[in-house]
Amino acid sequence: MWYIASMTPALPSCQENSAHNSVQVPTLWYDGKEGEGVCAVERAEFSSIRRYLGKTQSQLAQLLGISPKAVQSFEQGWRKTPVHTERQVLLLVALKNMAVARKNGPCWARRKCPVEIKQNCPAWEFKAGHLCWFINGTICQGRVRESWRKKMKLCRQCKVFRNILPPLR
Repeated sequence: MWYIASMTPALPSCQENSAHNSVQVPTLWYDGKEGEGVCAVERAEFSSIRRYLGKTQSQLAQLLGISPKAVQSFEQGWRKTPVHTERQVLLLVALKNMAVARKNGPCWARRKCPVEIKQNCPAWEFKAGHLCWFINGTICQGRVRESWRKKMKLCRQCKVFRNILPPLR
């Protein structure tokens, strides 16, 4: 189960059915200023991810290259999770669940992206359709997002990203 900051209608993409617009998906964003380098996962989500990975605060800190105090402060909500830490922790979860992601197919196949979009997308170029959400510069809904925050706002509503992440409690 996701810990949710708010519910947002899912956005259609490429050839997805517009009937999905009525689907509500979790959005886990702080209302921080653009460009402040923070696009934090909620404290409950950070803690849930750590438990899902089966790590103590010290073990996760070592994996992320940060202090145990930083992990504690993210989980307690004393500090917002920096973008680079969010990326790393989400990548660890995705790597743990890569078998599920591969079974579901790459993003360009699942989203039925046209050839002209695929050929210009870094996810296609690097054959990383299961990690498209991790790669900046990917083309989603016909354009590149200019920041990690804007990209992840879209990715968190995408079935490719949601299927990689397990339900977290």
